Amino acid sequence: MNATKVGLLSALVLVNIAFVIGWVWAARHYRLRERPTLGDIAIGVVTDFLDTLGIGSFAPTTALFKFRGAPADELIPGTLNVGHNSSAFLETVLFVTAVTVEPVLLASMVASAAAGAWLGAGLVSRLPRRTIQLFMGVALLVAAFFFVLKNLGAFPPGGTAFALAGWRFVLAVSVMGMHPLAAFPIMMTSDGILQPVASLGFFRSGRFAHGPSLGLIIGGVLGVLIAFYIVKHLPLTAMRWLVIVVVSYAAVSMLRSARAASATAPAVAVP
Repeated sequence: MNATKVGLLSALVLVNIAFVIGWVWAARHYRLRERPTLGDIAIGVVTDFLDTLGIGSFAPTTALFKFRGAPADELIPGTLNVGHNSSAFLETVLFVTAVTVEPVLLASMVASAAAGAWLGAGLVSRLPRRTIQLFMGVALLVAAFFFVLKNLGAFPPGGTAFALAGWRFVLAVSVMGMHPLAAFPIMMTSDGILQPVASLGFFRSGRFAHGPSLGLIIGGVLGVLIAFYIVKHLPLTAMRWLVIVVVSYAAVSMLRSARAASATAPAVAVP
């Protein structure tokens, strides 16, 4: 194993130690006692199973949370980051050791993702409920749109490169000639580092659901192991269409909630 991978895995361990310390602090500071339900664990299994296959976990989890009406919308961003952290950790270890990507590219993209997560978590944890609903509704629609493009074959085919140079390195997107497999260690390592970093901001503000997060943690590990070790051939296109329907419904529901909140907001008197 090269020095870059050793460094990234060491960083992964360190940020996750900080993650555990932060969660313990938040649980004591905010007196969090909620326990996970079987539904929380089941959501973790399903969504992290999809994530390991490259479909993603945040959009399906948000959709399932909206279906059942809990947790509250403003707690969903924090719950996603905290709850899916164990699966991100496991996926990082599995894919970084299984797929080789040019070390400098991998390290650079992971560092930029972590920096963005730190800045983003601080911003989102202070946003009002309606703003979060609007942003998440739009984000879910965008996710559904790209799932549709993927299923219709509208994306250019994957390349063969496991490294990039020049302007391709700066842009660093999969359509620039990267082999599709190269996206997995880059994506998983980025998530593995950025999610515990982002979670620290949500621990500080207390804007996450303790019980559902624990459920996602437990179920997520099982979902990753099932997808990585057991499943060999799945109709991913059919699965994406199902996810598109669910995510689109959640997006509309989230935007309707934001509209309802706007309609019930008290009017501001004009002097």
